[in-house]
Amino acid sequence: MTTTTPTPGAALPATTPDGRPKLQMAAPRRGKPPMHLADLTSAERKAKVAELGIPGFRADQLSRHYFTHFTRDAEQMSDLPAAARDEMVDALLPELITPVRTMAADGGKTLKTLWSMHDGAKVESVLMEYRDRTTLCVSSQAGCGMACPFCATGQLGLTRNLSTAEIIEQVRLAAAASRDGLTSRGPNRLSNVVFMGMGEPLANYRAVVDSVRRMINPAPDGFGLSARNITVSTVGLVPAMRKLADEKLPVTLALSLHAPDDELRDELIPINSRWKVAEALDAARHYFEVTGRRVSIEYALIRDMNDHGWRATLLGDELNKRGRGWVHVNPIPLNPTPGSKWTASDPAVEDEFVARLRHAGIPTTVRDTRGSDIDGACGQLAAGAEDQPGRPASRKTTGATAGTTSGEQEADR
Repeated sequence: MTTTTPTPGAALPATTPDGRPKLQMAAPRRGKPPMHLADLTSAERKAKVAELGIPGFRADQLSRHYFTHFTRDAEQMSDLPAAARDEMVDALLPELITPVRTMAADGGKTLKTLWSMHDGAKVESVLMEYRDRTTLCVSSQAGCGMACPFCATGQLGLTRNLSTAEIIEQVRLAAAASRDGLTSRGPNRLSNVVFMGMGEPLANYRAVVDSVRRMINPAPDGFGLSARNITVSTVGLVPAMRKLADEKLPVTLALSLHAPDDELRDELIPINSRWKVAEALDAARHYFEVTGRRVSIEYALIRDMNDHGWRATLLGDELNKRGRGWVHVNPIPLNPTPGSKWTASDPAVEDEFVARLRHAGIPTTVRDTRGSDIDGACGQLAAGAEDQPGRPASRKTTGATAGTTSGEQEADR
């Protein structure tokens, strides 16, 4: 087992009397990563280039290399003046994340990469190849402050927020890996991005929204991905859910609910102590009304905890009272994490839960799990916990974002 010297200033998460991490809404203050092209608007990039004494239009050329060719290698930028290439790359394309290790699963269709940030913080992303698309599960925070007890990332606590560019770098490198045929299918195109890796995306709101804009803007301002192929998950930060609706970005919102009643959800999802089930569902319905985008309800099925038939009926009632056709439910068999007291539901119990939802008229599809044998599945991303600055090696479990999944709103993850 590898251990590292803690980064100065890194702190362990605050804990409850029984040793569990406490809910953390504010990210710890850490040194900012270097400024990067992906942090800047098009106008800001031109201004930065002009400060170097280089014509502003060169910023668009540099941006095209980054967003279209997925490169920060000055030697590949032959349309830029040789004398200016290195200076522009040094100023606008610093190296922000470096790979520590990559693991493959599902016959090479799933790749999980552990990344190291400029300050030693670690995050993981998961690249998944399907018959008709290639999806990246991206991290938005190092660790997570939501403290959900069945999620390994939540048990790490929150190290810090990622910058817009640190999020975008995960996308760029995944796009390059897809193009270069590093998955089993050979060369292909990254088409989908889901914010279901480490962290609570809406707790890092501005960086996440800005990174979505970089993903969907056409070159030279972004990757030109379809907004409809981007999913943003949340455990239910209600004000941020409503704010996201007002951004008028037609991305899919995924609400990690995991219990339809406040009594249980208070235990499973600590943020429920601030915004209750009804408030979260009302905000999800509001998102549908504003954007027209059907909301995904994520529900990890935990044996003898939240998989009772009456809870399926209650969930159907709560969704239907807010209308029809606005929501889709993804039950997810709970993926094991070392030392956890909880496990997945029995198949017969899962079938009954799904049948009750479908009987209520709720579109429901059980999500297939990818990458469980490399700790890359739903609830299993912990970014090499033994390598986390300031984290004890004994915390090594694995998990996706606090109570969220490493997949997409369709149920084949």
